Amino acid sequence: MEHFVFEYPWLFLLILLYLICEKWCPARLETILFPGADRLADIVKSRPTGKKWMRFLTFTLLVTALASPVIKDEVVLERDKGYEISLILDASGSMAQNGKFDIVKNIVTQFIKERKHDKIGLTIFADFAYVAVPLTYDKESLLRLLDKVEVGIAGTNRTALYEALFMSTKLFKNSHAKRKIAILLTDGMDNAGTVPLEVAINTAKKYGIKVYTIGVGQPGDFNPYVLRKIAQETGGRYFEADSVEKLKEIYKEIDRLEKSEIEGNRYVKKRYFYMWPLSAALLLMAVLVLGKIGRKRRV
Repeated sequence: MEHFVFEYPWLFLLILLYLICEKWCPARLETILFPGADRLADIVKSRPTGKKWMRFLTFTLLVTALASPVIKDEVVLERDKGYEISLILDASGSMAQNGKFDIVKNIVTQFIKERKHDKIGLTIFADFAYVAVPLTYDKESLLRLLDKVEVGIAGTNRTALYEALFMSTKLFKNSHAKRKIAILLTDGMDNAGTVPLEVAINTAKKYGIKVYTIGVGQPGDFNPYVLRKIAQETGGRYFEADSVEKLKEIYKEIDRLEKSEIEGNRYVKKRYFYMWPLSAALLLMAVLVLGKIGRKRRV
């Protein structure tokens, strides 16, 4: 939220000091007394006070510049209610059938956009698994990268499902969130053999991660026993999706989960405007100096 402030407002007390000195501390100059001096003083006092006000305005502008006027754009992500969520997506060759992967990406994209106060990470798997994006609040970067992910980016021949779950759990190693969630989507069965199923499940349990598993496609495409086992042992739920509508409903149901408090970040963006009153003060000072020089030349 943007708001205008002065970083050092107490400096405006200098204006009060200036007025006090102007009234009670006039400059003392050497004078020559001669007959009629009192009358001459009255004439001088009756002259316009434009220069006096220009000096006062110049000083006020200088003080304003010193007080440092700024516009603060404060963004606060405090201990907000939300998730720490790891999205685990199958990008193996079978996900290319009937545009399945593009459908999943569109639904996941909408899911990410609605999770405004959550930390979200992304893990991709096929022949091997890799963490594409660690847990982050930066949804724009996450969505840009997700848009570029295509089937085959991690190979097309195998499905390293257990490895993906195991690697995804590492995202939560230093997490202090009360609710840590992983959403694992696949249309296949693990055939990579890189990480045992029990090791992946036990690691998720170790870090307190609740895993929601989604089997996409027709019966026989994925192993419901394995997906149900992962979900049950970690406290999550198992879903099956054989249509676009069903898959959308699954993500909506997950979206209704109880929120958790997570640590956030806070930063303040400042725009400084001291240069405007400073420039105006320098311009007035130049006018005063040039006016004084002009008077001396006339004398």
